[in-house]
Amino acid sequence: MRKRQAKKRPLLPDPKFNDQLVTRFVNMMMWDGKKSVAFKIFYDAIAIVDEKKQDEEKTGLEIWKDALSNVMPHVEVRSRRVGGATFQIPMQIRPDRKVSTAMKWLISFSRKRNEKSMAGKLAAEVLAAAKEEGAAVKKRVDTHKMAEANKAFSHFRF
Repeated sequence: MRKRQAKKRPLLPDPKFNDQLVTRFVNMMMWDGKKSVAFKIFYDAIAIVDEKKQDEEKTGLEIWKDALSNVMPHVEVRSRRVGGATFQIPMQIRPDRKVSTAMKWLISFSRKRNEKSMAGKLAAEVLAAAKEEGAAVKKRVDTHKMAEANKAFSHFRF
């Protein structure tokens, strides 16, 4: 255990959209410290989303934010041992954890797609998530179903 909670480090907003959320997403997507590559992938993906979008009044970044909010889980199950048995207890998720979980899911399911480039994969997953479909949204739905199924154990909360 820590003596005190770790300080949140301030994130610089990204150069193109001036948004801290984008920087956070790019930091999660980055491999081996290659941030410029990750930024290029993200910006290319947003450009692809801009090209393929059906909604004319929304920008690619707004579609990405919609996709992120569609993937965000609101409840999750956590394991808790009570009298020798392990129960899955549904719990509310902190706002920052909601965002980071949504980002992780979007990135991981983008990587599993079959398009050619990572930018194409990310763009396809973002467009799917914006329409409430795709693997990342399915993961959120499954998480919510699991929490709903274990609602009976919610009185065991921490």
